[in-house]
Amino acid sequence: MYKVLTLPRDVDTRPLRQALWAHHIGHRFTEDDEGYTLWLADPEQHQQLLRLIERWQRGEPLMPRGASRRAATPAWLMPFRLAPVTASLLAACLAVFGLMALFGDLVIAWLAIVPLAVARGSLVVGDMSDVLLGQPWRLFTPALLHFGWMHLIFNMLWLWYFGRQIEALHGRGRMLMIVALSGVGANLAQYVTGTVLFGGMSGVDFALLGYVWLMSRRAPRSGFFVPQMLVVFMLGWMVFTMTDMAAAVGFGNVANEAHLGGLVVGLALGWYYSGRARQS
Repeated sequence: MYKVLTLPRDVDTRPLRQALWAHHIGHRFTEDDEGYTLWLADPEQHQQLLRLIERWQRGEPLMPRGASRRAATPAWLMPFRLAPVTASLLAACLAVFGLMALFGDLVIAWLAIVPLAVARGSLVVGDMSDVLLGQPWRLFTPALLHFGWMHLIFNMLWLWYFGRQIEALHGRGRMLMIVALSGVGANLAQYVTGTVLFGGMSGVDFALLGYVWLMSRRAPRSGFFVPQMLVVFMLGWMVFTMTDMAAAVGFGNVANEAHLGGLVVGLALGWYYSGRARQS
């Protein structure tokens, strides 16, 4: 990353940040006692960045052509314009969480990886043939299930952090592909262990982590960034939840295989696309 300039702490940098993402300029803002420091990922975008900063300082419109309509967009709709796939996934998870509060286990039965029902007081579990023949959505929909506020908030935080980067720099199509492949891959990895009652976006989150991390390491000019300590924390957390200590302190029933399955998918895609970026 290359240091560009430092701005006072009382400056509203939000319009500039939104414009940088909209123009696909890989960057990072850091904050310290002096103010906000803007860093650039690709030096070949330096002149483009400087021109954008000059327009921002003069108070001129910053968004690309065709994006002027965003100015009239309500604030709560802006995430859907800036990162539509990520924002839609967030909204879907929140909606499913609300439906679970209203309808309880019925929602889980609708969205679990295989059909579930209760007959004569016992849980009846379908098999994968039911899914492949007529209910293929179940391969992904367990990712929308969350079993508590902390579970939901934690997963949505990382979904937004990583997903917004991918959509801004590689587009919604790439983001949608990563989510679809990692969601199915994570769910199947968990299912083959014999588990049918599981859920959460964390498998996708680990895929996004793996993708962004490899892009930032192998193709630093791509604009992706993830703090190394965050990578260490998330991978350390994944390993910790695989141990007996996690259950001893109240973190039992974690979908560890889903985390690992999602991470493998994200690393594979990150390795492939970072290799292509290095060749271009």
